[in-house]
Amino acid sequence: MHERPEPTSSGNIRLKDMPADMLPREKLSKLGRVALTDEELLALLLRTGVQGCNVLELAASLKRAAGSLAALGSMEADELENLLPKGMGIGNAKAATLAAVFELGQRAARESLQRHSLNTAEDVYNLLVGELRYEQQEVMILLLLDTRGMLIRRERIAAGTLTRVLIHPRNVFGPAMKYNAARIILVHNHPSGNSKPSKADEELTRALKAAADVMCIRLQDHVIIGAPCPDRPQPYYSFAEEGKLL
Repeated sequence: MHERPEPTSSGNIRLKDMPADMLPREKLSKLGRVALTDEELLALLLRTGVQGCNVLELAASLKRAAGSLAALGSMEADELENLLPKGMGIGNAKAATLAAVFELGQRAARESLQRHSLNTAEDVYNLLVGELRYEQQEVMILLLLDTRGMLIRRERIAAGTLTRVLIHPRNVFGPAMKYNAARIILVHNHPSGNSKPSKADEELTRALKAAADVMCIRLQDHVIIGAPCPDRPQPYYSFAEEGKLL
């Protein structure tokens, strides 16, 4: 279903009424790229708006129609071009520019990730603690590795409640098969800070280990990220290091 460009919640974005130094290009020069909103960064790529819709409103409409920036970034050029109603959306040139920039960003991220060799639970902890330590709900991340333990890809495959996250085996083995992973590592956090596995964590690990063996994919580890506590000063729990993946 197409979405017609509309004003954002703050009302119409009137570029001529904005301070000159707060226009996207000037703001970027003055404050750096991290200071810009998603819409402002998109506006710099789009450069111009369409009839009845300035460039910031167009950027906001594209993001809103896609549902999220991540969803927008996963679209091919033809999908971007047809995201908004005919006559209100972007043309081929703008769509191609967005698709190219998103793909470059994803390639840069993959290149950075592929430098990581994950051979121990400590390696995994160091990679993900900054992302997971302060999550307020349990989040499950899947790490896909090649035969040497080099990271191919990482995917956030599930999010749950304060104390539980539910996943289906297809969420794990679908990506593993798609990207030809030889090994996988599951990682999730405990918002309480206590990294001790629950009964559900243990049951899930046993089930996935059995499925991995059948599919000839090695479940290298399941790591739970918590925080240091008196009975477990190590801020994570490793099923492999505890001998529970033999």
